Amino acid sequence: MKELLRTNDPTIVAFTTALLRAEDIECFVLDVHMSILEGSIGIMPRRMMVADQHHFRARAILRDNDIELPEQK
Repeated sequence: MKELLRTNDPTIVAFTTALLRAEDIECFVLDVHMSILEGSIGIMPRRMMVADQHHFRARAILRDNDIELPEQK
C-alpha cells in the first residue's frame, strides 16, 4: 500500500473516500483512532492509503477534484 494523502481535515478524508469508492478503488484510513490519545483536538493527521496498483489513478482522481496532494517520493 502507498500513502495517498495525509490530512487533519475529516471532511477531506470523507470526500476522498467517496471519490475513490465511486471509482472502485479501495482505500484504507490509518490513524483514525489516534483522537483517543490526542484528546480529540485534531493534531494527528490521518493517512489515506491505497493499493500500489491504484495509486497513480487515485492521484489523478484527486487532482481532478482539486484536492492537494503531497509531492511524490
